[in-house]
Order: sequence, then C-alpha cells, then structure tokens
Amino acid sequence: MSFELVIIGGGRMGSALVTGLLDARWCEPERVAIVESAVRQRELLQERFAGVTVVASLELEHLTPSTGVVLCVKPDYAEGVARVAAACGATRLLSVVAGLSSARIEAVFSAPVAVVRAMPNTPVLVGKGASAIAGGSQVTAADLDWAESILSAVGTVVRVSERHLDAVTGLSGSGPAYLYLVVEAMIEAGVHQGLSREVSRQLVVATFEGSAALLALSGESPEELRAQVTSPGGTTAAGLRMLEGRAVRAAFLEAVAGATERSRQLGR
Repeated sequence: MSFELVIIGGGRMGSALVTGLLDARWCEPERVAIVESAVRQRELLQERFAGVTVVASLELEHLTPSTGVVLCVKPDYAEGVARVAAACGATRLLSVVAGLSSARIEAVFSAPVAVVRAMPNTPVLVGKGASAIAGGSQVTAADLDWAESILSAVGTVVRVSERHLDAVTGLSGSGPAYLYLVVEAMIEAGVHQGLSREVSRQLVVATFEGSAALLALSGESPEELRAQVTSPGGTTAAGLRMLEGRAVRAAFLEAVAGATERSRQLGR
C-alpha cells in the first residue's frame, strides 16, 4: 500500500506529529501510516486516529511511502529500523532520533537517501514546540521544505547545520527542563512567603505564559522588557540583585554547555 507519509514509532513524539499534521490538514488521515511494535499502543493509536493505518513493525515492508518516512524511535533501535525503511524503498527520511548522525543513517541504505535530522522538544505535544532541522549530504532545498512542513505543524522550526544540533539539544531540547526547574523554585518561593501552593502555581504558570507571549509579540528584546519591570530601588531590582548575586546567569550558561557536551558524547 502507498501512503503519503509513514511514521515509524507511535509514542509521544510520533503521536504529536500525527495530531499536528491532521489538524493542519497536511494530508488526509487515510494517507498516513504509523508503525508501532507495542500491541497496546497500537490499539490506542487506532482509537485516537480514525482513518490512519496502524501496523506492527514487521509489516513495514508492505508499506510504500510516497513522500517519505519519519523516524521516531529510541536511539538503540534506530539503525535497525532505518534498514527496514531502506527495504521498503524510502528515499527521504526525517529522523528525530537524538545522537544518530545523518551519515550513520545514510550508511544503511544501498541507494542515495535524503536524511533530514531534527531536534524537537517536548512542547510539540501541545503544538508549541521548538525544532531545528539539518540536512545530510544528499538533502535538497525541497527535502528541507518537506521536513519543515511536517514539524511546523507542531511549533516553530529553524534550520541549522548538522554540527550545531548538539547546541540545539543543549538549549531548546533540554530547555523545557530548565524552565520547569525555575517554575518549581518560584512556586516554592511563593509558598515560603505564605501563599498556598495552588495559588502560587497559578500565578507562576500565568506569569510564564504571559511573559513568553509578550516577548514573542512585542518585538522588544528581553533586556528591554526586563527594564520596563525594574524600577530603580524597587522590588524587582531587589529580587534581580539576589539572582545576579547567586550567579544565575552563569548557571544557565554552564547548564547549556554541559548538556551540549553530553549530546556530543552520546553521538560518538
């Protein structure tokens, strides 16, 4: 059977992509196939996505992708799955597998294949992700456009060289965890000042949502927006002075650097 798109791996990332693509009317549900090895997960996917074909991994060789394959599996299984994708005649592949270079994927194909690597982050689950894409040695502008059209259904997409994907991993790939840690700390700080945990959580989450929206929509820099909140000798200045005194800025620099280096190590 021929499908517009074959997605290998129906976990959280694969499911998020299918949701985004169908909501964006990228193609009809009947033109999408999901390959998922876990029986229970296949059942859940069939219930969730009416019209989408859901098959087990071993059935992949009976599928023919007309535009390409999306690889959404764990790194340990990726090269083996790529070999099966090659067997089904795939000539274009979008990989969201961390640490697996385009060269390693290309090596398992007997014929030339356009490999686009992507590093999305978990907010793709709610259509607000940040993804970077990078092309392998056989990729054309049309291949990058294809990959971007898929990932833009679940958020923002930027294009980088493959050598910068480790930095993307350290910044936006791991970034949600850094921000969740800040949210945790701010909620706890509110509790320490006498607020209930629920009230503190509501205020902090709304503060993050509103601040992100203002930064995205105002066209002003974060420095300008911070200055607008900070009156000389005021409460915000006192709080910022404490943060700077604790070297919070340096801690973020080191966190991104450490995550970037770890990404490099895992890719070797």
